Parts: sequence; structure tokens; C-alpha cells
Amino acid sequence: MARILGGDPAAYGTLVDRYTALAHRTAYLLGAGHEAEDVVQEAFVKAFRALSSFRGGASFRAWLLRIVANETHNLVRSRRRRAATELRAARQEPTHADGPESRAFPDTALLDAVRTLPEKNRAVVICRYFLDLTEGETAEVLGCPRGSVKSRGHRAFARLRELLAEPDKEVVGD
Repeated sequence: MARILGGDPAAYGTLVDRYTALAHRTAYLLGAGHEAEDVVQEAFVKAFRALSSFRGGASFRAWLLRIVANETHNLVRSRRRRAATELRAARQEPTHADGPESRAFPDTALLDAVRTLPEKNRAVVICRYFLDLTEGETAEVLGCPRGSVKSRGHRAFARLRELLAEPDKEVVGD
């Protein structure tokens, strides 16, 4: 970090190389889908611009993933507004085509069930179990206390158990 803050752009390139795959996976799983690459690029640009606010000794990984999570959240929120506007304009129900997630996860029942969770609970499940982040990293990425990570995870898994235990119940994503 000292080299980066000292103005060495190659040092930042090393961090980009190290964290691009994880950032891409985070954006994708949090809902960016096919726009994950754009989200990651924007997150790295914002991280570079905000390097002076990075606290020394903190985890760069968690700090970066927090930026990725925020960018993804903004994208998802924007999509929802856009979809609602288009739906009102067209006065028809949206269609859901198979996306890249159907190829990434052959058995989509779990992913479909996770998509039905409230956003905060879904984000905890994704960070903890799809991205294998620690409780502390998840709390930092999502900007919430560790206790919230624990309680949201508990509620999420209780709901997932209900959804996945009902074989006749159809699970529909967002």
C-alpha cells in the first residue's frame, strides 16, 4: 500500500490482478449478473480514487469488496426502477430468460431459494457461503455489525430450510 500511495501505478495493478476474480464473483453473486465486469471495473476505479481514505492496517480485500457490494447494490436498485418503469410503460409481465447463473449452477433450486430472501439476508448468505468470507469480512463488506451478520444468517437459513423442504413449492427469483 505504501508503494501505491507513493504514486506507483504498477503496485495498484498488482492488487487489481490479485482481486479481480474475487471481485467479479462477488458482483455476480450479489446480483450484477452479466454486468459484473462493469461493476468490478467501476469499483476498482472508485477504490483507486479513494485510496487516501483507506485505513492502514485494514483489510484491502474487505474494503474493496465493500465497494463492489455498494456498486452492485446500486446496479440492482437501478435495474428494479428501470424494470418497474418499463413494466408500467408496456403493461405486461416481465419474462425471465435463463441467464449465466443457470450454467454456473447446474442445480438452481438453492440459488433460486437464495434469491427469494430479503436483500440483507441474501447478501450475508452470498458473502459467507458462496464467497467464503469470514464473519468479520462479511460485516465489513456489508457495512453492518458482526451480530447482524449472525442474526441475518440465522434467519436466512431458517427460511431456506422451509423453502427447500417443500418439494411442491415453486421458488421464484426476483
